Amino acid sequence: MAAVEHANWVAVASAEHVAIGRAQGFMQVGHGKGAPLKRLHAGDRIAYYSPVRVFGTKDACQAFTAIGTVRDERVYQGQMANGFEPWRKDVAWLDAHEAPIRPLLDALSFTQGKANWGYAFRFGLLKVTADDMDNIAKAMRAARAAV
Repeated sequence: MAAVEHANWVAVASAEHVAIGRAQGFMQVGHGKGAPLKRLHAGDRIAYYSPVRVFGTKDACQAFTAIGTVRDERVYQGQMANGFEPWRKDVAWLDAHEAPIRPLLDALSFTQGKANWGYAFRFGLLKVTADDMDNIAKAMRAARAAV
């Protein structure tokens, strides 16, 4: 029986929002949209890229700020202030360190040789190669999670 091939993803959110998800064991994408989360499956690896520190500001971060593994297939709505109920997916976050993207630009297939490398992140969720995820994990000093 062949091993299950898990996908690798990069999601985009402010470092502040990523920290909340890490602390509570979940992820959100696209300002709480549910449909993109249905593309992720149990065992898939996920890393967050944070262009800014705080949503709505220009305080640049430009770093990978979290990495982990999707726990299960469930997509559910969380409760936030003012009746906002964003869709979420549970993630087993790894101990890892923030890693600036600039030293990785030539090593990642989706940014390599691209002057407008940030364009890859425009939709908020990007499928990447296992090699890309391994490079991100190494830069973040995170061990690859056992799946």
